[in-house]
Amino acid sequence: MNIDNTQSQMRKGILEFCILSVIKRGEAYPSDILEEMRAAGLQILEGTLYPLLTRLKNAEMLTYRWEESSSGPPRKYFSLTEKGEQFYKELEQTWNELSVAVNTLSNKTL
Repeated sequence: MNIDNTQSQMRKGILEFCILSVIKRGEAYPSDILEEMRAAGLQILEGTLYPLLTRLKNAEMLTYRWEESSSGPPRKYFSLTEKGEQFYKELEQTWNELSVAVNTLSNKTL
């Protein structure tokens, strides 16, 4: 088995939850999301983030607004919709349950 592939699959499984966690705190610009995730130790590429943001927007989990920028093109800021807030709560509950279960199993001694 390839450990890199397994680790990558584990990260992909929680990526949406992590992205929504950042946006839940307030409007977020994609480069700020990338920066926060990298600071937390999650390596994510723009080529991964943008399609996920688009998919979440198309699923009505996110909305966005444009803001003019003095240093380049307009910026797109994302925020959660009501549907996105509910989805986040469900993901959070699932994450908490999984986290407890995995920690329980991985910390058991013989």
